[in-house]
Amino acid sequence: MPQPKRLDPSQSPRALYGAELRHQREAAGLSQDELGALMFVSGSFIGQLEAGIRRMQPEYAKMADEILKTDGFFVRNLEAAMKSPYEHHFADVVEFEGLAQGIKDWAPDLVPGLLQTAGYTRAVVRAYDPVLAEDVVEERVASRLARARVFDNPAMPRYWVILDEIVVRRQVGGPKAMAEQLRHIATLANRNRIIVQVLPLSEGAHAGLDGLFKMMTFDDAPPLVYVQGVQTGRLLDDPAVVTRCTLTYDLLGAVALSPTASLALIEQAAEEYEDAHRTRSEDRDLA
Repeated sequence: MPQPKRLDPSQSPRALYGAELRHQREAAGLSQDELGALMFVSGSFIGQLEAGIRRMQPEYAKMADEILKTDGFFVRNLEAAMKSPYEHHFADVVEFEGLAQGIKDWAPDLVPGLLQTAGYTRAVVRAYDPVLAEDVVEERVASRLARARVFDNPAMPRYWVILDEIVVRRQVGGPKAMAEQLRHIATLANRNRIIVQVLPLSEGAHAGLDGLFKMMTFDDAPPLVYVQGVQTGRLLDDPAVVTRCTLTYDLLGAVALSPTASLALIEQAAEEYEDAHRTRSEDRDLA
């Protein structure tokens, strides 16, 4: 008798978990609606579990094992399916980014993680924890850069970011790192892969003063909003919260520079950082 399969957490565990649910459902000759009825949920809910959009809860894992006669596979592998290199409060967000049809980021302080370059991320991680071991820093840099794989798909997700101008002006990692970071954003915009707007400092008070948030929409699931604090974060699907964040984003977009003007500002700032880096390098050579 073959040994029960186990999940490898390094290979997109939630995707493997969902694929196994789909495989076992189909092997049992059940549709998503039929399995959903047996588990007292909708067929679309089963589809979201299979796609990895929904997290499998222990009670559903137990029911899936009993109905599909999978010898405890889903309960046994539930913990492995939830493992992630990211902080607990952020692990689900990374999974949802890869499943989203559309993503909108409001960035009042820093370049969003999906757009960060290695030098920029390294500076952010170091600033947050100055005594962190070098290997841990590099692990965090690699994990953050891995999130950018969502842009490998030329069509999905549709990504729109509004940056406060302070994000462009704050020198994170020095002029070289900033130039590389802004050139990276400009490259994605010039490739028509992302939409970027800059909210000018001259705007003063604006609708986004409460802090950063991320909105994600899906083909077959309700939209989600992610909000973040110190060492914490929350994914919310409350329609009232989604409606308020949608309005806030619309208000921010209305007062931000156009995508064309924003790109020009970003490229001009990148050029200024490049000039500053050259000047600094020349001064060191003369010293």
